[in-house]
Amino acid sequence: MSTDDTENTPTPGPTPFEQLGGEPAIRALVDRFYDLMDLELRYALLRSVHGSTLDDARDKLFWFLCGWLGGPNHFIDRFGHPRLRARHLPFSIGVEERNQWLACMFQAMDEQGIEPGLRTRLERSLFETADWMRNRPN
Repeated sequence: MSTDDTENTPTPGPTPFEQLGGEPAIRALVDRFYDLMDLELRYALLRSVHGSTLDDARDKLFWFLCGWLGGPNHFIDRFGHPRLRARHLPFSIGVEERNQWLACMFQAMDEQGIEPGLRTRLERSLFETADWMRNRPN
């Protein structure tokens, strides 16, 4: 019988970042998310809080998601701790903005063909994060 603990330690599986396909896949997801926001009338309220251009938001979400999903910490390297709630306080975020953000992201995820088990985990985590961003009760 071995006393080596490494034999009993499970090998960690791939990160969500790796499961999704790394930076190219994250960039494609983020780009589709913002394209949908720009094109679909049902996301008009969400689009209205983003200003005239989405370029800065595209990059920041891409950098954030890379690290959040277990890849490189591009956002932290550039800006420090994400402080998501504090960074979103200048924007009025209620239930409808949250719901539009989630619907837009879930549509982008669906169109990118994310594996169902991973998608379920991501949807749950994204909901919790998006709900925490709310700074208005309704």
